[in-house]
Amino acid sequence: MSQADPVPVPVPEALNASDSNGTEALNATAKFVATPEGTALAYGSLVFMALLPIFFGALRSVTCSKSKELGENEYDSVFRNAADMPETITSRDAARFPIIASCTLFGLYLFFKMFSQEYINLLLSVYFFVLGVLALSHTMSPFMSRLFPESVPNKQYQLLFTQGSGEDREEIVNYEFDTKNLVCLLISSVVGVWYLFKKHWIANNLFGLAFALNGVELLHLNNVSTGCILLGGLFVYDVFWVFGTNVMVTVAKSFEAPIKLVFPQDLLEKGLGASNFAMLGLGDIVIPGIFIALLLRFDVSLKKNSRTYFYASFLAYIFGLGLTIFVMHTFKHAQPALLYLVPACVGFPVIVALIKGELAEMFRYEETSPEDAKKEESSESEKKDQ
Repeated sequence: MSQADPVPVPVPEALNASDSNGTEALNATAKFVATPEGTALAYGSLVFMALLPIFFGALRSVTCSKSKELGENEYDSVFRNAADMPETITSRDAARFPIIASCTLFGLYLFFKMFSQEYINLLLSVYFFVLGVLALSHTMSPFMSRLFPESVPNKQYQLLFTQGSGEDREEIVNYEFDTKNLVCLLISSVVGVWYLFKKHWIANNLFGLAFALNGVELLHLNNVSTGCILLGGLFVYDVFWVFGTNVMVTVAKSFEAPIKLVFPQDLLEKGLGASNFAMLGLGDIVIPGIFIALLLRFDVSLKKNSRTYFYASFLAYIFGLGLTIFVMHTFKHAQPALLYLVPACVGFPVIVALIKGELAEMFRYEETSPEDAKKEESSESEKKDQ
């Protein structure tokens, strides 16, 4: 599992159903048999929750992308802190990711086999408490800017840690924030304490949605080819670890962290205290989501005032996730969601591009990282000076 503060990139997981102790609800010996209404509500809610971070994260990624074209001062004013800057995924990163994810997944599996699950999850809870608070705070920030009363002064603050002195002084932490950020941080901390002590599924989902939205917003594929490499590699990864072994399902059930969205199938019977959950891994949201966000930015680059490829891939995601749920209930077995999502999310836009005669243009579309953009600006300015 690869993490970037405050955006952890979860390992894709199988779409599955379990109770609070990790027992498969689809098993014929399960204590609780979900009603058709409860099952429909649970999976309908999961699909709806999965669409939220993809849709809004993609829109916010466009703002990130446009900011790369600003001057250095404007750029720094938009992304004042390194954690808020978009990170560009190259083809090399995409090729390595399935290998890294496999090593991480198997490492977690061994940890859960060799050590006490209770202590591992205690450490993970504290770790994800910090990440979750930061991610939720970042997610809330744009909404707080609109709701914050103008009568309340919005003071600016800076947290600065340096090492050394004089010319050798080096910045370790340089974080700028204001009163609005502090309010977001306070609200997020309340949710974090709720999650830390109660592990309530609503708190889990608030953190999970924040992680997913931040991932889609801040992780940028540099081109469509890179997206195809990443999705293709994780397609093989997901199928192998779900169908080939019990590693994926075991880790998903043992791992008590907000890296999956859950919704109770017994909500209608037990209310908010329900415990028989359907689940969807955040990797099955973020990985297709960053590809869908790339296609939205491609739509914007065409300057045709249309969002054809974004809507095509967005509808493809809904189709793929719906197909995953259908197959899971037909065969009564946890399914690797990327098995269905990858062909749909890649295939639909490619077909549309072929019909419109824009396939070559789609694969030529390229984005540069903020660092590369600044290097290009510097080299251009040096050429002008010469």
